[in-house]
Amino acid sequence: MTDHDTDPERTFAALPPAQGRGFAQTWWGHAWLKALEDTALDGQQVRTGRRLARSGAVGAVSVRPGRITAVVHDRDRTAHRADVLLERLSDAQWARFLDLAVERSGHLAALLDRDLPPHLVEDASAAGIELLPGIGDLEPRCDCEAWDHCGHTSALCHLVARLLDQDPFVLLLMRGCDERTLFGELRARDAARDEAPSAPEGVDAAAAYAPGRTLPALPPPPGPLAGPGLPPSLGTDAAPPPGVDPAALEFLAAHTAATAHRWLVGVREAAPPGYPADDGLTAAQDAVRLAAGRWEGIDGTGHPGGADDVLLDRLAKGSGRSRAQLARAVRAWLAGGAAGLSVLEEEWTPDGEAQARARAALTSAWEEDRPSLRATGNRWTVVGTAHQLRLGQDGRWWPFHKENGHWEPAGAAAQDPATALATAQGTPAGDTPPQDAAAQETTAPDPALEGP
Repeated sequence: MTDHDTDPERTFAALPPAQGRGFAQTWWGHAWLKALEDTALDGQQVRTGRRLARSGAVGAVSVRPGRITAVVHDRDRTAHRADVLLERLSDAQWARFLDLAVERSGHLAALLDRDLPPHLVEDASAAGIELLPGIGDLEPRCDCEAWDHCGHTSALCHLVARLLDQDPFVLLLMRGCDERTLFGELRARDAARDEAPSAPEGVDAAAAYAPGRTLPALPPPPGPLAGPGLPPSLGTDAAPPPGVDPAALEFLAAHTAATAHRWLVGVREAAPPGYPADDGLTAAQDAVRLAAGRWEGIDGTGHPGGADDVLLDRLAKGSGRSRAQLARAVRAWLAGGAAGLSVLEEEWTPDGEAQARARAALTSAWEEDRPSLRATGNRWTVVGTAHQLRLGQDGRWWPFHKENGHWEPAGAAAQDPATALATAQGTPAGDTPPQDAAAQETTAPDPALEGP
């Protein structure tokens, strides 16, 4: 890569005018133009160059290590030779870059697919190898004798942004390595890594089972994992491609890792009875499941902590809920998954048989001091209090209490209504309605369920 007398060169024919389109679509194309804008002292010259490039005033472009060249015509058709210089990487820097590229299969696959992965560029930058230009890296030379970027060198840079969009290997050539050399070095390093001898594992079977030899004891099984580990960081300085949300992908990766960790340590087996699997959920239910895994500062009752979370706002909106409704839904999910969420958000009327079983359970739940209950559908409110029982489709009783004018889940379900009500009564008092509030109910009390 150091033989300058045989430097490779690529020539690109003049491109047609770029009416109505931008000069950079890829993240590396945008980075190239940002280097121009940050370097040029006269923004007017950058705008002039953009107009010249858009009108098709830039002729064929020659690209070789350390330099790009083209003839640019002014509006009066005066021709000027414009050059832009970019420092070449040293042989040591290229060797390190190639090593980084083959360390991860994703980097290698992307390069072979003529893509420039952002994380490879970031890894290279951390190793002191700057592929993309920065402030002052694009050095202008023009026969119009301007000492800074003129309209001609700016037009050349804008046109090169279009070339970079089509082929990021143009940038690598400018930095000193042509495509053929790069691919050859990558494949050679990849093959050498695959062929590297590895130390044999274990012992020879004949020696292990020789007469008189006692096999060693098996090592103890590994202990439980302390946590799911850190999710990948997908944030970069470059703008993501259209339709890709790095924050949402990071969230989904972290949630998946946490779910896998729960499976590995056996927490799934200890889930409450009736707690459903994560499959078969509706989009609205799945939004609550995801929010329950995201919510920060949830205490034992599921009160929401952190209030400013863009992802939670998106989950609320996408599921047709307000942020407060999502908070209640999260508490219901934590209490009992999809079943708890259904009891919170859906009201149903038990049929004759289910109604009879419910009344029998309520009648036999208290030997004395039976509370006065008012029935509405599958909900029984304790008259004069902020406590309520709700009957689930599976026959279990769910505790609720009123807080800030809304019925909030108070805990997990119970087979016995008295147990569920005790859970509700153990929550903060919330809103206790006045004694005459019962008269405002639209449904009359069930005489069979009135207290003594």
